[in-house]
Amino acid sequence: MLTSVTESLIDKEIPKGVITLRRLGVLGLFLLFMDVSSAWAQNPRHLSIAAGSPAGVYYPLAKRMAEVLSRDMVQVEVTAEVTSGSVENCQLMGDKKADLGFVPAEVGWEAYQGKGRFKQKIPLRTVVVLYPNTMHIVTRGSTEIEKVADLRGKRISTGTPGSGTETKSLRILESYGVDPDKDTERNKLGAVKSAGALREGEIDAYFWDGGLPAASVMDLASSPGLKIRLVPHGEAVPKMRQKYGHFYVSGIIPANTYPGQNGDVSVAVVWNLLVCSQQMNDELIFGIVKTLFDHRPELVPLYGLTKLLTLESQREGSPIPFHPGAIRYFREKGLEVR
Repeated sequence: MLTSVTESLIDKEIPKGVITLRRLGVLGLFLLFMDVSSAWAQNPRHLSIAAGSPAGVYYPLAKRMAEVLSRDMVQVEVTAEVTSGSVENCQLMGDKKADLGFVPAEVGWEAYQGKGRFKQKIPLRTVVVLYPNTMHIVTRGSTEIEKVADLRGKRISTGTPGSGTETKSLRILESYGVDPDKDTERNKLGAVKSAGALREGEIDAYFWDGGLPAASVMDLASSPGLKIRLVPHGEAVPKMRQKYGHFYVSGIIPANTYPGQNGDVSVAVVWNLLVCSQQMNDELIFGIVKTLFDHRPELVPLYGLTKLLTLESQREGSPIPFHPGAIRYFREKGLEVR
């Protein structure tokens, strides 16, 4: 259609020899356009999301996001990567080995500032505030462990090395004056292995930080003949905020979140972020944010994360500056973020 219309315009009152040359020119441009389009179609941009363990929420959520972004964004293919957790995710982005990453706000803030376990600043920017991470301290209902101080002398797991769970669990213990290396027999297990070790009586309690409900805790609480107890620790939040930052907030695990849980449990909460390098293309990040919000209904039911990707959570959820592409999207929605 395009070629015939163009030819008809060229043919009008133009000598035959010139027509032939111009037709060749039009044909050449058309073929060049088709060649470039074909090459572009065959070479989409590949993006990776540094996620976490398949047993947590990070990896399955990142995998679903990758599917949505790959399906609905033109010339973008996204994959979710299994990692040891948020510290590694930041390092991968700093080393340009990942394009996007999931991190709890406290770990992302450390990376952004080049403090704690990060020897230099990593130029991260927030893409979106995802959902709140809720710390669980899980023990058997039959034990005498009712408060954090009761973990002294016990066998505990504080999460895999470099994970957000480990960072947060150590800070909670510190706020109660419990030294995990001197006062406890400390293990460094992931969610599934921790739950299995508690089930088999190999440890007395474990920490797990994630969305509600946490799969490992739900599976454990559903085990025949086993009742769990969630240890309250919300009173640790003021000390954590004073020393580490305002991103720690008090929250609850509502009653009946897990089988046999009869009352609300006071806990420490921090928001999770999807972050990227500050060097990421503005239009690309704008497209990612728009696509995620446009398809939010596909993400929420899968994981029960009712607070996932809300406009309200973008206001206060991130201590790290937002990427310019994300700022543009939120301003179009009437929301000012920094």
